[in-house]
Amino acid sequence: MSQKANYFKIGLFVIGAVVAGVAVLIIIGTGRWFQPKVIIETYFEESVQGLDVGSRLKYRGVTIGEVTKITFTYTRYQLDLPINERVRYVLVEAELQPRLVGGRAAANDITDPASGKLEIEKGLRLRLAPQGITGTSYLEMNYIDPPPPTLPIFWTPVHLYIPSAPSTVTAIVNAAQDILEKLHRIDFEATVTRLDKLLDVTTDRVAGLDTRKLTAQTEQTLAKLDRALAGLDTRKLNDEAVTLLAEMRKTNAVLKEQLDNPAWRKIPEDASAAMVSVRKLVSDPRLAKTIADLERITGRFDRLFGSQDADIAGTFENLRQITDNLRDLTEEAKRYPGSVIFGGPPKPLERKP
Repeated sequence: MSQKANYFKIGLFVIGAVVAGVAVLIIIGTGRWFQPKVIIETYFEESVQGLDVGSRLKYRGVTIGEVTKITFTYTRYQLDLPINERVRYVLVEAELQPRLVGGRAAANDITDPASGKLEIEKGLRLRLAPQGITGTSYLEMNYIDPPPPTLPIFWTPVHLYIPSAPSTVTAIVNAAQDILEKLHRIDFEATVTRLDKLLDVTTDRVAGLDTRKLTAQTEQTLAKLDRALAGLDTRKLNDEAVTLLAEMRKTNAVLKEQLDNPAWRKIPEDASAAMVSVRKLVSDPRLAKTIADLERITGRFDRLFGSQDADIAGTFENLRQITDNLRDLTEEAKRYPGSVIFGGPPKPLERKP
């Protein structure tokens, strides 16, 4: 009977230990298991070698989540298109803890669509980063300035989408490939051949130079230059330079005196006042009315003169004839002033016998 009691106590102890262990695990893990998490996704157009499910997601070196899925975009999107028309991006999903990037339930954090779009415009990107020399990689979230272009997508992402950026290794490899392609396009044999020809031509030209004659001409030129410098009257040049400097100082003083004249300073004020007056005149509504009146009066004159061209021409002809008559009368009055008053010219005197 005591043996059965011992087994019963042992069973109760085991059951109690298991229950206690489960309770401890629940208490310890409750904080982590019940934390809010957000699934983000991104797409890569490069190899994600070294990135596996469970790899860390870090923001500036701080772990904020982990990779949960790695596949291709055509397994979820563009299923209605033929396989040859689908884009072949690598789809990477990760769990993100918003509290680790400053997010709260009531704040506009990265999980908010509008705020997330603004952060992406600032340069928020995801890219692969190598982890030591082991060949493994992790997913790095960071801001890149200037923001690199995003991959074109033709669907609406299911989860929060953060664009990717080429990894540093990929950028180095692409740059090296570009350099190799440029080097491959260079025709080294032709370049070396041209250099050989250039060296041969240069050697022939140098060998054909008369170095003795060139040396003699150089010596003659230097001798002439020495004689010319020796013949210069340096004292006279110095005096003329001093005189020129004195005249320049006087001219500068006169110019400064003219510029200090209050009349010059008043010119901008007068110009400003004139501009204000012109602006007032232009902005006066009566100016537009006056211009309209002038246009109306000019139109009336045009119609008046246009309808009476013949009468005006006759009037001008009569005026011309009257002017001619007045000219003749004036000439007659100059020669015979009395005829204008008494009639005809005086009779000539009779001579007595």
